Amino acid sequence: MLVSDIMTHSVRTVSPQTPMCDVVSTMCLYRISGLPVVDEGKLIGFIAEKDVLHHLFPSLEDSMNSMASVDFDALEQHYADVVGLRVEQLMHKGVIGVSPDMPILKATSVMVRNRFRRIPVIEDDTLVGMLSLGDVHKALFKKSISEISNCAVS
Repeated sequence: MLVSDIMTHSVRTVSPQTPMCDVVSTMCLYRISGLPVVDEGKLIGFIAEKDVLHHLFPSLEDSMNSMASVDFDALEQHYADVVGLRVEQLMHKGVIGVSPDMPILKATSVMVRNRFRRIPVIEDDTLVGMLSLGDVHKALFKKSISEISNCAVS
């Protein structure tokens, strides 16, 4: 099976100028943990929940230089500041992706090595879909269901 056989074709995207408030509300409303960042049809980055939350914490250097413990309650108050930013200020650039003609287990190995639950599917720098570990697992299960004799499917 190839990535193109099981990937999601309809993908929500954001631009670098999208306000993080819009991104965060989309993530929460649709239970999406990350969104591809597209500019003029080209995939240029990725913004994830962890990027938003990571921005709340002090840098390792700041933590090491501070003798006082980190006040996590105070850090929560900075969330509104983070949500006031734009995507380009938080996104990861240099996105790792897979091609639509890649075998699904090869694509899965890229995801596992990089600790991704989902990965963009890219063709000529253009986003053509998304692949998740759930997509792979579901496809493998469907393909092998006839070979599984004692599995109860509900």
